[in-house]
Amino acid sequence: MTSINTNAPLIAGRKEQWSTRVAFFIAGFSVSAWAPLVPYAKARIGLSDGTLGLVLLSLGIGSIITMPLTGILAARFGCRRVLVLSTLVICLCLPLLATVSSLLLLMATLFVFGISMGALDCTINIQAVMVERASGKTMMSGFHGLFSLGGILGAAGVSGLLSVGASPLVAMLVVIAVILAVLLRAAPHFLAYGSQNQGPAFVVPHGVVLFIGLLCVIVFLAEGAMLDWSAVFLSSTRQVDPAYAGLGYAVFALTMTGGRLLGDAVVRSIGANRVIILGGLCASAGFALATWVPAWQAALFGYALVGAGCSNIVPVLYSAAGRQTVMPEHVAVPAISTLGYAGILAGPALIGFVAQISSLNLAFMIIAVLLLGVAASGRVLKV
Repeated sequence: MTSINTNAPLIAGRKEQWSTRVAFFIAGFSVSAWAPLVPYAKARIGLSDGTLGLVLLSLGIGSIITMPLTGILAARFGCRRVLVLSTLVICLCLPLLATVSSLLLLMATLFVFGISMGALDCTINIQAVMVERASGKTMMSGFHGLFSLGGILGAAGVSGLLSVGASPLVAMLVVIAVILAVLLRAAPHFLAYGSQNQGPAFVVPHGVVLFIGLLCVIVFLAEGAMLDWSAVFLSSTRQVDPAYAGLGYAVFALTMTGGRLLGDAVVRSIGANRVIILGGLCASAGFALATWVPAWQAALFGYALVGAGCSNIVPVLYSAAGRQTVMPEHVAVPAISTLGYAGILAGPALIGFVAQISSLNLAFMIIAVLLLGVAASGRVLKV
């Protein structure tokens, strides 16, 4: 198969912008649909907590292995082909995740699911960078907002179906129907190419790309802390009933989603650098508030600040990756995504290690200090 002509004129009209939003929605909707199935898979196969943790790592390993290669595939075959193929593979994986009763088969399915999610995640950001740049408008926060919205709707929708008696397989078939319906409408408007710049297929991240990637690691670390440790903190440190401890992540997710949906207007109003500075300060203050004030209500408010603060930093950083000239976007975006995802994978384990040898309070304060470093970077990074 011949490679895609990367010198073709980039068209980024409303249909291409809309299709990019749909692609982000599909990514968030797909990955969140798996989350409510985890307890079912655990019970069906009879996994211990420790074994389940190792099984879930298969998804992350699949994603992180694929991300550096995705730019090569997108540049050669175009975003459209990679987006469609990865989405179809996800649709094939979901029914298996709902039904398999073999440990090895579950791990293999999660690995393939992770490969597909990694390819989808990187490619939507490659397309988003090109579409935003060609449009001349700030759009990245809105794109990422659709990912967050898809995540909320996917998790809530599957949980709702399961709560009214639907089987995991039926719930996944509904999810697949939704994904295929929106994919059918959007696919013709995905970009037929994966890069507007000629360049090497793979380069070790360096210069400003490495700097942006490290900033993403910190922000993704903060997001991972909310996902994996916010409920633990509320129940073990603030003595909140475990049945309500999930409110912490819910508050974080809501402010994160709202912040991203409003983010494009915010970036246009105050500028990208101020978004990084104020966002880093806000998120850092959120962790500090949750840690220092011994009241569960303060922790919830702190989580809300973390969500609002972090919401637009990563979208702004991806936009910066599209404007830098050190590396072409089809190489830079996967490099940044890989570094950031490494933060998601390693972060919760590192937080657990610090909590084990000291306290979860200290782990949260370390993240708060790192976020101050992100805020400081807003004064020097050209975004």
